[in-house]
This record gives sequence, structure tokens and C-alpha cells, in this order.
Amino acid sequence: MARTGGQLVVDALVANAVTQAFCVPGESFLPILDALHDTSSIRLTVARQEGGAAMMAEAHAKLTGRPGICLVTRGPGAANAYAGVHVAAQDSTPMIVLVGQIATGDMDREAFQEIDVKAMFGDQVKWAAQVNETGRLPEYLARAFSLAQSGRPGPVVLALPEDMLSGTAETVAAPASAPVHAHPSPAGMDRFGAMLRAAERPLLIAGGPGWDAGLVDRFVAFAERWALPVSCAFRAQDRFPNTHPNYAGDAGLGINPALAERIGRSDLVIALGARLGDCTTSGYTLFDSPVPKQPVVHIHPEPDELGHVYRPTLPIAASVAAFIEAAGALDAPADPVWADWTNQANAAYRAWSDAATPMPGAVNWGEAVIWLRENLPADAILTNGAGNYAVWLHRFYRHRAYRTQLAPTSGSMGYGLPAAIAAKLAAPDRTVIALAGDGCLQMTVQELGTLAEADLAIIVLVVNNSMYGTIRMHQEMHYPGRVSGTSLVNPDFVALARAYGLKGERVETTGQFGPAMQRALAADKATLIEIVTDPRGLSPTRVME
Repeated sequence: MARTGGQLVVDALVANAVTQAFCVPGESFLPILDALHDTSSIRLTVARQEGGAAMMAEAHAKLTGRPGICLVTRGPGAANAYAGVHVAAQDSTPMIVLVGQIATGDMDREAFQEIDVKAMFGDQVKWAAQVNETGRLPEYLARAFSLAQSGRPGPVVLALPEDMLSGTAETVAAPASAPVHAHPSPAGMDRFGAMLRAAERPLLIAGGPGWDAGLVDRFVAFAERWALPVSCAFRAQDRFPNTHPNYAGDAGLGINPALAERIGRSDLVIALGARLGDCTTSGYTLFDSPVPKQPVVHIHPEPDELGHVYRPTLPIAASVAAFIEAAGALDAPADPVWADWTNQANAAYRAWSDAATPMPGAVNWGEAVIWLRENLPADAILTNGAGNYAVWLHRFYRHRAYRTQLAPTSGSMGYGLPAAIAAKLAAPDRTVIALAGDGCLQMTVQELGTLAEADLAIIVLVVNNSMYGTIRMHQEMHYPGRVSGTSLVNPDFVALARAYGLKGERVETTGQFGPAMQRALAADKATLIEIVTDPRGLSPTRVME
């Protein structure tokens, strides 16, 4: 039976077990919207701007482990979605972006909203292509699902001309695509075991894609058996329980100086899944390039990533799952010589993060984060975008379970709110907290409308210091007293939330935070809490005079 291109697209989504898609509608892909009308297995969430839709799709993929689906229109729609695509690229998140395109007969005329999708997304994605024949849609979509999930996961973008989507074809159904993963060799694992047994000061850095809750449990068992100190890469703090006695803290922005020093003194660094990018390596200073002075074992699913910046002593191309399975068969020493080293690493982490640092003004944001740490359930999901407000979160909050942290390693502002919406849709029974700075929230603040329409009981925390705090911090470091372009005139965030039909509260002292949170947690609808902080508090360790 002949089917339209729109029907073929939706059939492929169903075949690949897609249950959630995000979009901003466009006339260029009306045949897909029409086919979705007859499909009860896929929920379509309509965002207010394509950047928000793409970030929702990316966060959904992070939380579920399945490719996020985003549908946008050509030209400005694709341009807006680029922000979320960049998050997926740098976070190694599987995502498929379907871009409604102008009709094939209008190509190369600079028609209304015409854009060359392949040129626009280029090497930012794993694959960008345009489907010009309706009958080839199953082929392209099968490849898109396979490529997005295999090796180092990432985004794929397909341009779909409107006449191709409305056209019909008799063709085979799109198959379900299974990802392809690399496995470590026996020789590589033997060498890894020998290097680990010979070490005196090993340290493991965990991060990257391909994890799930079961893998984290097996990873914890491996670390316990070998008494290894475990650090987590930038914004991958949920790869290992932060309350575990083997936890050494996160290697990211605002790193504990004691952890940085410990990485430098280590005689074997094991990077499991992490890319060892600039945020994890403190601007490429924790290791010498191209050859680190410390022996490094680097395990990553993408062979091209091994040696990309640092030449590892032992590169292992393998998925996290395959490596952890193989590592479970290695014989651990009965009494590792580095047990005290591990205990010292954990003690240094606790000394760094147990208590909040002093802050000017009536609100100590660090103490508020510690309230979250001590009162939220272990499986609460915290999302955030970019800004110095997140440094307190990363330092003082303790993630106790996998996928309780959704944050962009790309440092994209505006991520927290759309990510929280996607998280609550995927996990309606879990507590979801979106964190944002005043500048960060206003990048995607219109998604409060999406939140209101979906009627999701999430909590949005807005840390308002009336400036772009991260940039001001660097401005004060390099151009002290010369404020330029970093101040903000903000709306009344509480009134804005109420205008959308949400609850709103303002916190102006530290003591007001806990009661406001208790009310928000008990509410049956979303609550926005504006937290007014003193702009002099630039970070937990830096106060502006």
C-alpha cells in the first residue's frame, strides 16, 4: 500500500520505539503532523521556540538513553534549533532533528526560508542529509537511528522537502535500528589489569555517554573491589554516588584544588567514557599535551577520540558497558596499597563540599543548595543551564543516583527549563528541579508557556543577581571596576510566572528558602521561586569588593 512521506516518517519513529517528540510546528512538515494525528503511541510536545524544542529532545535522550526527536521547520526554525543540536554534539547525546524543507522544485532559488541544511549543520553533527525521494525515507531513517546511537552518540539532521513528504511511495517499512558498540580486546584488558595492579596512586575519572543505572551499580562494585578513588567529569556527577566513601569529587569548572593536585600526583589515571575536554582538565592544564606525564588509560567508544588531545599510555576503544563487563573479570588485589590514598581523596572532597562558604548579602546560595542536598529525594532530577550559579550546585549538591543531573557540557544558557520539562514528561513520578540564573532563564523563558500547557509540577529556581555573573567574574578579573555589557534589567519573575498561571514566590533571605521549597514540593502545579542574591558574590571562592 502506498504511503505518504509523512506516514513513512512516523512509521519509522514507531518502529524505533519512539514515544515522545518535540516540535515547533511548520507548514513544511504538515504531512508528518497529520500522520502523528493517527498515532497514539507518540506524544507530541509543542515548544515555544525551536531552541527549547531541541533542548527538550536532548534532555529526553539523556534521561531515557533513546534518541531524542525534534521536528522544526526550515530556515529560521533550523537556525533556532542549532543551539540544542550543539548541546547534543558536545554532550554525545543521540538525537534526530527532522527539518521540514522547501519543495525540491524551488531549490537553489533562495526561495522563502531556503537553507542548505547540510552546509548549515556541517561537521557539527554526525550526519546531515536531505531526502529527495519518498521511497528512500526508510533507508535514511534507519541509518539516522543507527548512526545517532553507535560509537560516540550524537545528533543527526535530516532535511525533508515538503513535496517529498506529501508524495507517496510503496516501499518496505523502516526497520528498528540497533546501535553498534566496540568491545575491549583481551590483550588490552590484560595490560590494563597489570597497569592497575602495579600502581600506587591510581585515580579514575568517569563520564561520557552510554551509562544506565545498572551499569553504575556494576561500576560501583568494580571501584569497591579495587578500592579506587573515583572522580566524575564535568557535569557527569551522577556516574558515581557522591556519598560513597570512594568518591573524590568532580573534575570540572571550579575544581577542588586538592583534587587537581591529586590528579597531578597520580601514577595512573583511568578516564572511563570521558572526553578529557577543557572543562574536565581545567583548560587542558591537568595533563601535558600531547603526552601526559602521568600514565593514562583512556576508554572511549569513539576511536577518533583516543589521542585527540592527549596520547594515552593505553587507549581502549570500547563502550562503557563493554569495558565494565570486561573489568569485572579482572582479579583485584586482596589489600590494595592505595587504600589510604582513596580515603584521603574522599576526605578532601568532604572538606571542600560539606559546608557552604560565606557570601555577602542576605541569601547564602550555598546554604540553599545544601538544603536541597539534605531534603530532596535521592532520585530527584536537577537540571541547569550555564552560569556561575551552577558552581555552587556542582560543589555542594551530592548526586546519589544515576540520571539525577541534566546539564550541558557545552555550557549552553537556557537549558535548565526545557530540560526539566522533558524530564518531568519522561519521569512524572520523580521530583524535578530546574535551576537557572536570571540571564540563563531568559534565554528560554518562553517555555514557561510549554510548562503551563503541559501542567507539570516542576520547581523552577531562578538565582537573580541582576547580571551575567560568569562574564562579570571574568570581567572583574581582567578589567576590574570597568563594567561593560554585563548588567541586566530583569522582569518581575514572580509576576511573570503568575502570568502563565503558575505559582510564584520570592526568597530574599536564606531562612525563607526552605519553607518556600516545602510549599513548592507540596504543590500540585509548577512553582517558580526567585532567589535574590548579592551581585558581589561571584562564586563560592570569589567576592567582588
